[in-house]
Amino acid sequence: MQAENQAQKQAKVDDLIERRRLRRAVTAWRAIAALLVTAIFIVVLARTDNGPSGVISSDSVARVYVDGIIIRDRWRGDMLDELKNDDDVKAIMVMIDSPGGTVVGGEELYLELKEITQTKPVVAVMGSTATSAAYMAALGADHIIAREGSVTGSIGVLMQTADFTGLMEKLGIKPEIIKSSPLKAQPNPMERVTPEARRAVAAVIGDMFEMFSAMVATRRQMTAEQLDLVADGRIFTGRQALENGLIDAIGGEKEARSWLAKNHSISEDIPAKDAKPDYPKEQWYQQILGITGKALFSERLKLDGLLSVWHPEM
Repeated sequence: MQAENQAQKQAKVDDLIERRRLRRAVTAWRAIAALLVTAIFIVVLARTDNGPSGVISSDSVARVYVDGIIIRDRWRGDMLDELKNDDDVKAIMVMIDSPGGTVVGGEELYLELKEITQTKPVVAVMGSTATSAAYMAALGADHIIAREGSVTGSIGVLMQTADFTGLMEKLGIKPEIIKSSPLKAQPNPMERVTPEARRAVAAVIGDMFEMFSAMVATRRQMTAEQLDLVADGRIFTGRQALENGLIDAIGGEKEARSWLAKNHSISEDIPAKDAKPDYPKEQWYQQILGITGKALFSERLKLDGLLSVWHPEM
């Protein structure tokens, strides 16, 4: 009898173990199935989203977004070139919300928008911020609109560096720099900026500032006196920018459509459609590295070349 009871208990234990094993197996297979479904969905999405997103297939106004730090962007340039040559696109609204970026990035976008104005109207609509290189880019449009509370202006160029020599002396570190001439690699955090180097860098900054100022004077039709009042690096609200001739009107997308209807006979009934650059798909490891990089380093710290950017928090 005791042996029979022991056998029954063992059978129950075995049954319990088997059920737990089956439960774990089912859970594992469910997880695998979920991963397979997700993978298939991603593959299908990638294959169905392989056309250039800048292309628009009916009469419309293209809505192009410019946000974040402005740098050179050949995919954005390709998209703008497609929009310029697309007869279905009757006009372009550039929605700008950016503190600026590199001088070359702003210059490139300015030239691309200015070229489009030769064949179809372009109107820039400023969001919260459109300063420095972002304002430079807006100058390429035929018409500039901002909200009363938009921050714009900050017309100027800068190059930033740091002097670590005092800190290195305290730590007992002596850098050895071998270079072909005194002005090579100046400014350089590892050595003090000499008067000659400071003059050379100032000349470069001054030359780019003259280029930026000339864009403002030409596109906004300003006299030298008017330009002096706005090109000292200060920022302006939308209200101040309108008063000083930096923009054409206060408003947003609605006002942009009204301007297009009134001045270019582009009906407000024509839909506005978003146009986005056709960026190449990133591999999973590139996405991880990109996220890690953004977590560790500010985008502004990774900018190279001359800058035209407004960053009050730094």
